[in-house]
Amino acid sequence: QVHLVESGGGLVQPGGSLRLSCVASTDLRGIGEWPWHRQAPEKQRERVALIDTDDTATYIGSVKGRFTISRANNGNAVYLQMDNLKPDDTGVYYCNWIGAMHVWGQGTQVTVSS
Repeated sequence: QVHLVESGGGLVQPGGSLRLSCVASTDLRGIGEWPWHRQAPEKQRERVALIDTDDTATYIGSVKGRFTISRANNGNAVYLQMDNLKPDDTGVYYCNWIGAMHVWGQGTQVTVSS
């Protein structure tokens, strides 16, 4: 059974930065894709970034140039560096792993407000 533990959320002012982490409880052997999703209040969950097995990263348009997804060298963690945050980035951020199974983290709250 794979569990994902997220951390790094919080309250930040517009223009600020946060770094989210997502760590797997077991050795994933570097396989699988790692998307990050977010769910804003009263909106549907959307995928904001993904890093695949070749370490190719993709982003939705609204976060391009501001967010950076990366994978740990051992392949068992993924990070989302978020810079120049905006109020529209507010929401609960979820990591997940798509490999032999599809696993979700518990979510971490990000609030961007002055």
